[in-house]
Amino acid sequence: MHLSFLLSVFVFSCIFIFIIIVVVAGYKIIKKIGEGTFSEVVKTQSLKDGKFYACKTMKQTINSLEQANNLREVQAMKRLSPHANIIQLHELIFDKETGTVSLICELMEMNIYEYIQGRKTPLPDQTVKHYMYQLCKSLEHMHSCGIFHRDVKPENILIKQNVLKLGDFGSCRSVYSKPPHTEYISTRWYRAPECLLTDGYYSLKMDIWSAGCVFFEIMSLNPLFPGGNELDQVAKIHDVLGTPDQSLLQKFKQSRAMHFNFPPKKGTGISRLIPNCPAPALSLLYQMLAYDQDERITAETALSALDQKQTFNIS
Repeated sequence: MHLSFLLSVFVFSCIFIFIIIVVVAGYKIIKKIGEGTFSEVVKTQSLKDGKFYACKTMKQTINSLEQANNLREVQAMKRLSPHANIIQLHELIFDKETGTVSLICELMEMNIYEYIQGRKTPLPDQTVKHYMYQLCKSLEHMHSCGIFHRDVKPENILIKQNVLKLGDFGSCRSVYSKPPHTEYISTRWYRAPECLLTDGYYSLKMDIWSAGCVFFEIMSLNPLFPGGNELDQVAKIHDVLGTPDQSLLQKFKQSRAMHFNFPPKKGTGISRLIPNCPAPALSLLYQMLAYDQDERITAETALSALDQKQTFNIS
């Protein structure tokens, strides 16, 4: 009884301290939006101007304001801002007492996953094209600024009316950093072959693969490669795209300590999964999902394809 009472007091104190921090810092918590492994996001209202913002609070504590400003995510957001398709950082709040860092960002309506979840009918083709153009615009800007995202997925792509913005830069990396990089970074379903089959020898082209997976998902309302584990993920890719030729596999093998081998397999192809997908959209999908990252198109080239006059006529 005594222990449970103390625990209750402790929990209440923690919640109380957190609320006080936000209010003192000039923001009132409205409701929780979401939670991940490394952070929690709540909707807040500024006591100064009455506007609503998203407040992302890191679970990891740090020692100083300088350290907070040097966080990779903070540095990236400052470097990439302002841009029409990148989430804007409004303010950074650091609490000395608790070592808590909160990022006050612009508030969007929902993410792409929430937008398409439960839909029975495909999105209008112009909506798909408009969203993909904005996503590629955000990646083109990031890559030209020397940063790649490393975790492009529907949950990290936010929308408000017709505007799309890329968010969550906690996994981003400099394009000039030399491999090997961290192996397990992007969410499995959106992980490029070079992330699965090498010991961290990947580049900014992994973002294009992930964006290609998102492109398919927006069109079909279903994930393209929903692997249950890493081995199943590779199998799902091969089921659709087929196994790559031996020269490419050999290139992957040189960058991985663990041995692997895949029997030759012809994939079913993407068109079988979206029977009504028109040629321009299908062509772009294949270019974004090229197995070899050296053959995969850039965000800039994808933008050119999306800028063409023809519609996709997906539905």
